[in-house]
Amino acid sequence: MEYQYIEALIEEGIGRITLNRPDKRNAFNDQLVSELKMALHIFIEDASCRIIVFAGHGPAFSAGADLSYLQSLQNNSLEENLADSRALMELYKLMYDSPKVLIARVEGPALAGGCGLATLCDFCFAVPSATFGYTEVRIGFIPALVSVFLVRKIGDARARELLLSGDTLDAREALRYGIISFVVAADDIVATVDSFAKNIASRCAPGSLAATRKLLADVQDLSLNDALDLAALRNAETRSSDECRKGIGLFLNKEPIVWQPS
Repeated sequence: MEYQYIEALIEEGIGRITLNRPDKRNAFNDQLVSELKMALHIFIEDASCRIIVFAGHGPAFSAGADLSYLQSLQNNSLEENLADSRALMELYKLMYDSPKVLIARVEGPALAGGCGLATLCDFCFAVPSATFGYTEVRIGFIPALVSVFLVRKIGDARARELLLSGDTLDAREALRYGIISFVVAADDIVATVDSFAKNIASRCAPGSLAATRKLLADVQDLSLNDALDLAALRNAETRSSDECRKGIGLFLNKEPIVWQPS
């Protein structure tokens, strides 16, 4: 598959999607968003892909929306702008619903929509010099789509603090807020993320990862009793799965459990 603004490949069970628009600080336009969705669809459908890692070429992870592109849309009709907005919505929803574990490797600024991309990942590794921020309100825009997911990730109070102030955070502050998972030295981050991704791919059953990810999404809006009922159902369903039979059998026989890519 040929891409203009991203690079995408699968190596040793790891899908790698790298934003490749460094002259624009990997800013989003319609083509880049379309390519991200296309690559994600392909990786999600590919059984050999176990984990998906996002990164960015150049000094920035992503500066968010390309403001020149955004400016060009200002004279569009509401319907035209809604269609463009829904394209980014579809990308975020695809990430949220993905059966594959998502990891962000952030080695520079992740701002606005770029911060949203990192937010949608299950794990985010960042170098100490990386910065994070939902800065839309500072230019008269709105962090609309990411707000839905950020509230779920860090809670209403902290989401309001970040979304309404437009403040940027350094990596340590982002870690404290729960936006990112780990701060790693710049010289070590590539190897650290690769090791982390390969460990999950080899130690965790892909079906179990997908089911757990779906359960975490599904229980968000349920009452406690409904969430527990759903969890009990998923627990019961999983017991008869091929992966569960295999994993328990290997464990009881004291054999190593390694989940190789298909």
